[in-house]
Amino acid sequence: MIVEICVSMLLVVVALWAVMTRSLIRAAIGLAMASAIVTILMFRLNSPLAAVFELSVCAGLIPVIFISSISLTQPLTQQEKLTHMRARFSRFWYLPLLMLVAVIVIANLNKNIGVRLPLPEKAEDVRFVLWHLRPLDIVGQIAMLLTGVFGIVVLFKEKK
Repeated sequence: MIVEICVSMLLVVVALWAVMTRSLIRAAIGLAMASAIVTILMFRLNSPLAAVFELSVCAGLIPVIFISSISLTQPLTQQEKLTHMRARFSRFWYLPLLMLVAVIVIANLNKNIGVRLPLPEKAEDVRFVLWHLRPLDIVGQIAMLLTGVFGIVVLFKEKK
């Protein structure tokens, strides 16, 4: 139990570093480190399939895609950054409110669906567990996949 708490605290520190750093490369490396720490937690909590998926995709593939995308972009001047941040804030001011609504909706869905603790014998099959016992995990996976796709589309969108 102490190991899980220490690893969780390390996860919080690494995640904060990844979010607060000004360098995009360091942020991508921080994301990879956070995913590796989540992998350790998943192995400790006896979820080897999820841990292997997390390590291969989230700690391996995704940071490579982010770093390649970052290397293809050109840095902005300080004035361009300031103008861009102001324009972004004016366009996306409603997103924190949308996130709050999404969290409330998902929390209420989770209360209604619930997780059944006594697992049937078929529960060892990953497909059965995902589709019947953990449907919100699929929603989260789809949201993360779409976030990555939209991020890449926005990154490579040509300016008019």
